[in-house]
Amino acid sequence: MAQVTEAEVYGALSQVKDPDLHKDIVRLGFIKDLRIEGGDVSFRVVLTTPACPVREQLQEQSRAVVAALPGVTSVKVTMDAEVPTGRGVGEKLSMGGVRNIVAVSSGKGGVGKSTVAVNLAVSLARDGARVGLMDADVYGPNVPLMLGVAAKRPEISGNKLLPLEAHGVKLMSMAVLKPGDEPMIVRGPILHGLVRQFLQDVLWGELDYLIVDMPPGTGDVQLSLAQLVPVQGAVMVTTPQEVALADVRRALRMFEAVNVPVLGVVENMSYFVAPDTGARYNIFGEGGGQRLADEYGVPFLGAVPLGLEVREGGDRGVPVVVSRPDSPQAAAFARVAEEVARQVSIEAMKPELVVLGKAK
Repeated sequence: MAQVTEAEVYGALSQVKDPDLHKDIVRLGFIKDLRIEGGDVSFRVVLTTPACPVREQLQEQSRAVVAALPGVTSVKVTMDAEVPTGRGVGEKLSMGGVRNIVAVSSGKGGVGKSTVAVNLAVSLARDGARVGLMDADVYGPNVPLMLGVAAKRPEISGNKLLPLEAHGVKLMSMAVLKPGDEPMIVRGPILHGLVRQFLQDVLWGELDYLIVDMPPGTGDVQLSLAQLVPVQGAVMVTTPQEVALADVRRALRMFEAVNVPVLGVVENMSYFVAPDTGARYNIFGEGGGQRLADEYGVPFLGAVPLGLEVREGGDRGVPVVVSRPDSPQAAAFARVAEEVARQVSIEAMKPELVVLGKAK
């Protein structure tokens, strides 16, 4: 029996398409280290994120199409990931090894934006990504408390701050630089300088994703971030009720105005399931996040239910995806992380950036 050739293997693998990028995995350059020894075939499939939600599907399809070739007796498929560098990185401030910057934002306070940012960052890290979390909510910096490092202080190496680390995530926040309950009273130009320092004077190292927890609203910090660095996209956090949705609409428009793609909408506090009866209660309304996503033509990234586990985890400094990984809330955050990673990859792999109707 004739030995299978590399051309035949690549031909078979070209039948496997990435459902998000709409191209086959050979054309996308996902196939690495192809080896053929007699009837034994082995190769790596290098995806665009370790949090890929179709990882197992692509692995099984790749194995099946190669195993069906005449002369193949065994197929070994190793799944790997290499997060692509986002759009335009290097055109503005130098961020060293940071591949993608993702802003987590909301139109108003009280919707659980920081909770989403923390659990998103930790979920991505648990999937194997290198993740940083920048707490840009200068007036209400709660990220260190939610990650259990509020009492720690960053060290200095050379002329740069070393980020703290918790649950596999590197983080920096004004709360660890100016501890205590003294309020931050700063105006626009100073805020711009603080954002610049957090981006440029922190030794973030090699990161696949830098998650930025934004202050609520559409103010100076949002504009500074968009002006200083290429933001790969924004994740909008809302609750189902109309008063929250109205504010998120304004935030969506703001990101459009500064040419930051909106990766999608997360509906937090979506519903409550009574632990004793299992009855579901839509305390803040129903379906608002999905309607908002449909209205603006952006992805709906997922709905996260209410639960004591989330509040307790945040208060103890152990996010729910770590403290209660089997809970419905943790599962929802994990799905949101996969969807965010999916959308970042789609943005990063686009052949060109469209700015105000013109290709750039």
